[in-house]
Amino acid sequence: MNAPLPTQAMRKPLPVAVVEKLKSLFGERFSTADAVRDHHGRDESPYPPLPPDAVVFARSTDEVADLVRLAAAHRVPVIPYGVGTSLEGHLLALEGGISLDLSQMNQVLAVNPEDLTVTVQAGVTRKQLNNEIKDSGLFFPIDPGADATLGGMAATRASGTNAVRYGTMRENVLALVVVLASGEVIRTGTRARKSAAGYDLTRLFVGSEGTLGIITELTVRLHPQPEALSAAVCRFPSVRAAVETVIQTIQLGVPVARCELLDAVTIGAINRHSKLALPEAATVFFEFHGSPAAVKEQTESVEAIAAERGGAGFEWATTPEERTRLWTARHQAYFACMGMRPNCRVISTDVCVPISRLADCVAETEIDVAATRARIVARSPAGGLPVTLLGHIGDGNFHLGINIDTANPVEVEEAENLNERLVARALAMGGTSTGEHGIGLGKLDFLTAEHGAAVSVMRTLKRALDPGGLLNPGKVLRAD
Repeated sequence: MNAPLPTQAMRKPLPVAVVEKLKSLFGERFSTADAVRDHHGRDESPYPPLPPDAVVFARSTDEVADLVRLAAAHRVPVIPYGVGTSLEGHLLALEGGISLDLSQMNQVLAVNPEDLTVTVQAGVTRKQLNNEIKDSGLFFPIDPGADATLGGMAATRASGTNAVRYGTMRENVLALVVVLASGEVIRTGTRARKSAAGYDLTRLFVGSEGTLGIITELTVRLHPQPEALSAAVCRFPSVRAAVETVIQTIQLGVPVARCELLDAVTIGAINRHSKLALPEAATVFFEFHGSPAAVKEQTESVEAIAAERGGAGFEWATTPEERTRLWTARHQAYFACMGMRPNCRVISTDVCVPISRLADCVAETEIDVAATRARIVARSPAGGLPVTLLGHIGDGNFHLGINIDTANPVEVEEAENLNERLVARALAMGGTSTGEHGIGLGKLDFLTAEHGAAVSVMRTLKRALDPGGLLNPGKVLRAD
């Protein structure tokens, strides 16, 4: 949040010729209404809104290509938009331009159950997809919490609670249809499970955050629905004990499907937000998938590992209703954190470290959080800074939810410094500044710290594919 954002007055207005052409191409699916623009100029990040000059709702790859060609001819920026759930300022129209809303591109195009694949338009959401394929015996496992579009999930290389068993979008996307900055449409990958043909362009666009091309269709892997499924909650005497339990579980090869850490502050917040009554202690949510015998074996193994580290109070959620309530509460932890301090904003950090360094990273971060709170109270007696700690610890990824009063400069400064120290700590341990949220606007400097000279290679790719710098400008890489 250190870099000042441009103001509306600093941006060039949309050319009249572009406005008239968009009206003729899209009719009522083109809008310059303030409410529509404002909606498309904000996400879940702590940044203030920065709306586009106009919004276009596309329904096909051809329409996206037409729009991009028009924008390229008049040097107008284009910012892809799914449902607005990103956390790093991905959707802000830094240089004005057109927000390209893909949410109406929501058709499931082809289900291939024998191959365990499905092809969808980019605006299909994960819940919509799983609802449409539920009778096939298959499901799409990537679950970032929000009901995001698959196009947006691919663009940010999303993962979530199931990643420890099923991987991230990187492992689950097989092929893409992409509109390049010139308006050219290309197809990357196939439905085959593997290929050694040429450069892996699919992986190039997965995680590119709309800066190299606009994803309009995806072919993704599906997985068999588990025969048996069970979830449990276990509390621990400390966050470190909880983390060490999960580390040993992973290192012993127990195929746990989900293991989510929530510290005592987070548990208190979700209790109030979701009307639960969980003991306010460091807690791990587990979920196990497989045959009934396999699930029983997995649960017994984890219970034994947890008991060695003081884990107690295993509470099982075996019915669909109980599991849904449990995981809904976990997914709403971000909003529960916001509710701890109304009218404030939450900075969500996103480091990921090798599993062997996770306990150390979490323990050092807890100490840092406590010291930060103490400094804020000393510098600004009216300050607070509630901080929640939670994460997908089965794959080494954890988050802080730093609840700041943006009107209190002491809190803003201390929160930014806390995040910078956390990223530096993760990088020193062989980790990354972002496990799943992406770089967006919020982590531009961290990308350089993490990749060094490799950033110049990324910039070369950006120039080659988007020489005008018109696709989601200012995200991932700073403008030249």
